[in-house]
Amino acid sequence: MRIATYNVEWFNALFDARDQLLPDDGWSGRHDVTRAQQIEALGLVFAALDADAVMIVEAPDQNKRRATVPALENFAAAFELRARKAIIGFANDTQQEIALLYDPDTMSAEHDPQGQETGKKGARDAPRFDGVFRIDLDIDATEDLVNFSKPPLELRVQTAKGTVLRMIGAHLKSKAPHGARGRDQVMRLSIANRRKQLAQAIWLRRRISQHLEDGASVILLGDLNDGPGLDEYEYLFGRSSVEILLEDRGDAPLYDPHASVALQNKLGARPTSARFYNPQTERYLQVLLDYVMISQDLRDANPRWRIWHPFEDHACFREPQLREALLLASDHFPVVLDIDI
Repeated sequence: MRIATYNVEWFNALFDARDQLLPDDGWSGRHDVTRAQQIEALGLVFAALDADAVMIVEAPDQNKRRATVPALENFAAAFELRARKAIIGFANDTQQEIALLYDPDTMSAEHDPQGQETGKKGARDAPRFDGVFRIDLDIDATEDLVNFSKPPLELRVQTAKGTVLRMIGAHLKSKAPHGARGRDQVMRLSIANRRKQLAQAIWLRRRISQHLEDGASVILLGDLNDGPGLDEYEYLFGRSSVEILLEDRGDAPLYDPHASVALQNKLGARPTSARFYNPQTERYLQVLLDYVMISQDLRDANPRWRIWHPFEDHACFREPQLREALLLASDHFPVVLDIDI
């Protein structure tokens, strides 16, 4: 079975008000890329992936006028994809939903959120992802109230083989210090935003621990927007969101080989899953942001990981059409897990 995560930059901009694709010469949300170019590139990438399930980060919008599921299913129909059924969980107001596009012939999936519902007062013990989490973030004896701007998608999945597992799609994000004036205000807001992201990682880690205590198999996948050695704020707080999810008090509840390499080799070469252009330096920054993490029991199911990076993966690089499509489709690249479940 092939399971992937893919952050599609501004997927939402490729659909009209009826959730139909707009394959025209208008500009997409990507710099200097038309909607037709991005749509064609995405169709090629998804067809080449031929995945049983793709966790789509930054999926089309869900609101009173737009709907994520029909948009994704229309996209799948346009390119005759095997993964043709879509599901989302709690919608958000960022125009960047989290959704699963999957093959209904090889698996079933249902939104199955865990944890208690909360009001504005929140709860301490890993509440439902659309709720409020109470946690003291700065050791001042005063609890902070934390929520997800993009609530993780929590699914119960059963494969055609009969394997039942918990699948969680996540998009953790430390907001940029918008509106801040001056270096000190930028730093204060950046630290507050990073502190909130780490609290979200703790919340997510507690939910995963609950699933593991119940004996469930777990796959966590998505864009964690963080990683070992990514920026200076990690040194301030001691560890990254990825380290919170992968390591704590000596145990290792989840595993991702790319994260493992990055954790062990902070100064050397490491895998990357995203590529951003910096106009100030006129260079590209490559970072590892996207992960497919599995619980320890699934490591016995012959897992094989691969990042479809157009320049780092030989199979992608040697196919010019796929290589170009990966560069046009998004600033992130698919992370793929093949596993016998």
